[in-house]
Amino acid sequence: MKIAVIGSGIAGLTCAYLLNRRHDITVFEASDWVGGHTHTVPVNVAGQPFAIDTGFIVFNDWTYPNFIRLLNQLGVAFKPTEMSFSVIDPDTGVEYNGNNLNSLFAQRSNLLSPGFWGMLRDILRFNKEAQRDLMELRIAADTTLDDYLKAGGYGERFILHYIVPMGAAIWSMPMAEMLNFPLQFFLRFFKNHGLLSVSDRPQWQVIEGGSSAYIAPLTASFHDRIRLNCPVSGVERNQHGVVIHSPAGLEHFDKVVFACHSDQALKLLANPSEAERSILGALLYADNDVVLHTDTRLLPARKLAWASWNYRLGGAGHTRAAVTYNMNILQGIESDTTFCVSLNQTAGITPDKVLARYTYAHPQYTLAAAAAQNRWGELDGEQHTHYCGAYWANGFHEDGVVSGLRVAAAFGETL
Repeated sequence: MKIAVIGSGIAGLTCAYLLNRRHDITVFEASDWVGGHTHTVPVNVAGQPFAIDTGFIVFNDWTYPNFIRLLNQLGVAFKPTEMSFSVIDPDTGVEYNGNNLNSLFAQRSNLLSPGFWGMLRDILRFNKEAQRDLMELRIAADTTLDDYLKAGGYGERFILHYIVPMGAAIWSMPMAEMLNFPLQFFLRFFKNHGLLSVSDRPQWQVIEGGSSAYIAPLTASFHDRIRLNCPVSGVERNQHGVVIHSPAGLEHFDKVVFACHSDQALKLLANPSEAERSILGALLYADNDVVLHTDTRLLPARKLAWASWNYRLGGAGHTRAAVTYNMNILQGIESDTTFCVSLNQTAGITPDKVLARYTYAHPQYTLAAAAAQNRWGELDGEQHTHYCGAYWANGFHEDGVVSGLRVAAAFGETL
């Protein structure tokens, strides 16, 4: 069959990798690179080359089994990394890095702060109670994170300096929106990633040479079937198949796989069904401004508090997620220059320290979105149309792979 795959992120590439075995595939990509959020940028500092990840960076040995299996199948090397999290509050001057006791009290005044000790007590209580409530099925499907925190009487320091910024950093969502996050979804993710435990946590990994190192081996069998700078402008469906509108003209395919974002897919459909409007319309995305730079002022003032992920508080609650990734820590880069990737803090970065700037969109999770995710079966395969993407689950690389495998399975293909 002739199959069009729209989008070259991990979901589309996984699907295309498998479908290419027996089908005539064409991958349409609007950008000038293959990989979607897998985007490693080459930079040169003082004559030395570096490859810095700006989107997808880390994965772990607990919750990424299919992605790891794919990497092993392709012979792609990866190495362990450190995952640590800091919070900076410019309004109060509070900063800490939860990696170890020394970095936790990098700001020594925290040792004498009742509020800080109260936050630590709440962390331990939350970890214990959340695991219990999850295991004993005490959480209603319509409960939000905010509902749970209020009912549990958790302190403001725990909410504003720990649990909400951590969620905002993980899902690249505004802190105010995190409070409306579906609690079941939130706690399952935290439990599966060892975030409800102080000690029992997965080993995080990064790909040797940058995340994009897996792109060439993954696309080796169909790289000539990928069209870059070729945005699809419309998709029509009829009883015989689909017609794709793109800069290449009008082309007929037997099937189409939407491997782009949910909101993009809905816009491309000439006549979406009621189910498509309802389901895709509930799975929202929001843009985040991403800057690769060398301005360490966006990291904590105390170097001991520097972490892999550094969340900066401040501004109204609806302000977009403000996190800075320390890429030297994450990728194990040895350099006198500290490479940072910051979300939504462009105005605070010294312009001559900016190396690159991008806009990446991330899924926004609500109770309606969680309900819509469970309705994938109503859409997939209808009107010659299939859907894959990380937005069908937690929004991460493993989810993209799993959704690509799910579509490929409908064609009889497996890893």
